Amino acid sequence: MYTDATKRQALAEILAAHPATDTTAKCTRIRAALARFALTTFEASRYLDCYDPRARVMQLRHAGDVIRTHWQTVETEGGGKHRVGLYVLEPKGGNHAERH
Repeated sequence: MYTDATKRQALAEILAAHPATDTTAKCTRIRAALARFALTTFEASRYLDCYDPRARVMQLRHAGDVIRTHWQTVETEGGGKHRVGLYVLEPKGGNHAERH
């Protein structure tokens, strides 16, 4: 299980391994993170430098990944609470009939 600090470190390593700003690199970063743990839109934006992670997740879905979205509330550094998507990558061969 990842703590917040170890997850942020893992996200920093993913960003460093794929530093480009094009959509392919952003999809690669999100896919690499999802292969390891669930990821919120906030984390993808903040720590993976993906301004609109929803669009990148949609691209990954179109490419064949089954990614489910769960909703949760997170608190930002400024103390604001926001409802964000939590993305979970389904393992290959998982239940494709469920909604994303």
